[in-house]
Amino acid sequence: MHHVTKAGAARKPAYRCSECGATSLRWAGRCLECQAWGTVEEPTGAPRRAVTAGPVSQPARPIADLDPDDARARPTGVAELDRVLGGGLVPGSVVLLAGEPGVGKSTLLLEVAHRFAATGTRPALIVTGEESTAQVRLRAERTGSVHPHLFIAAENDLGAVLTHLDVVQPELLVVDSVQTISTDASDGAAGGVPQIRAVAAALIAVAKERGIATVLVGHVTKDGGIAGPRVLEHLVDVVLHFEGDRHSSLRLIRASKNRYGAADEVGCFEMREDGIVGLSDPSGLFLSDRAVAVPGTCVTVTLQGRRPLVTEVQALVNRSMTGGSPRRAVSDLDSARVAMLIAVMSRHGGIPLAESEVYAATVGGVAAHEPAADLAILLALASAAKETPIPATVCAIGEVSLSGDVRRIGGLDRRLGEAARLGFTTALVPGAHAGETMSPSAAHGMRTVPVATLHEAMARAAELGRRSPDDRRPPVLRAVPNDV
Repeated sequence: MHHVTKAGAARKPAYRCSECGATSLRWAGRCLECQAWGTVEEPTGAPRRAVTAGPVSQPARPIADLDPDDARARPTGVAELDRVLGGGLVPGSVVLLAGEPGVGKSTLLLEVAHRFAATGTRPALIVTGEESTAQVRLRAERTGSVHPHLFIAAENDLGAVLTHLDVVQPELLVVDSVQTISTDASDGAAGGVPQIRAVAAALIAVAKERGIATVLVGHVTKDGGIAGPRVLEHLVDVVLHFEGDRHSSLRLIRASKNRYGAADEVGCFEMREDGIVGLSDPSGLFLSDRAVAVPGTCVTVTLQGRRPLVTEVQALVNRSMTGGSPRRAVSDLDSARVAMLIAVMSRHGGIPLAESEVYAATVGGVAAHEPAADLAILLALASAAKETPIPATVCAIGEVSLSGDVRRIGGLDRRLGEAARLGFTTALVPGAHAGETMSPSAAHGMRTVPVATLHEAMARAAELGRRSPDDRRPPVLRAVPNDV
């Protein structure tokens, strides 16, 4: 009996994954359950003790006696960022901002810290672990972000960061980035899972205790995820993703988690030589400057979060001269979905594309991945193949199924209202919306043409082209900056 007990104790799992909690008998570089690298750790082996009552940090109080002003958001001064955050930064909140290298994270946060320092009662502190203070100073001079209440420190040690907090007593703390800070209290090199967990936990504890609004900059992996343990996203209050193509001036901020506001808002920015500015009306960036329609283009309205953006889809169809498999290239569209739509066009649209090269893209660098852009993509392909333009004041909104049916989409009122504001007069919409009553703001000046199938949509688009061949769209509205 004693031998069985010892054998059972020897088979007890000794290693645990810090990401998913799976246990194993041996150490491995990669967890067999969640496939995460470097997360399998050996427990300390400290004996478990019974939990007993202990001292509390502050006594429990009736909810009616609590002051809600302690959780009021303070605007950052950058309207597009406040839109995503839900009004601004809450004292004691911790925000994780992640994005690819060079997308503009440091430039944006320098502007936020500058405006906090200029309008707040306490200073703002930027701790940079990737650049020298002189480099940050040069960027601040170029973008006009120099202020006597904005403090900069270059540190890689957590203890030094806490000392700076004691000395400066900031209202806002920016750590750029959390992967570059290390502490002797945890094993491993800076940027490793144990280090990131320890550093983030310490900074979050200090932020909550002292009421410091904190922004942690995070690196991303090659697949777009935030580097470090998954628990990091659970510890912070807000998780923001800063997106953008370095070949385009457009930048987008999306919230995947927000304890203080909606998580489906999107902020639009434009990167310029003198810094980064928010765009309160970015739709003009995604339309060509042409007023007269040309073959291969169709306009749709996508929803980025809750914000409608009028987006132009362009397509080019050319007969393959090389033989074999024709080339298919897609930019800022879902390549798998475009391939599916090409098959739908060949099957239900009567335009064979199997032997043609197909190129499809959007204007301005905005991504149109939602199914509501299906109809515009297909009409752009048909227009390019037949070399017949779609009128410049016509837009198309709708999802297309594999059977060629045009299916209903959400947020149609908001989409039509934005299209009408930019001068569009006619919209091809799913037939399922035919009996619905549009709101006055959406229906003002807009004529909706319900279509049930792809074949019907192509016929109605051709009919509109014959009726108004010289139809011209008003001049494109330029994107309006709201942060000067």
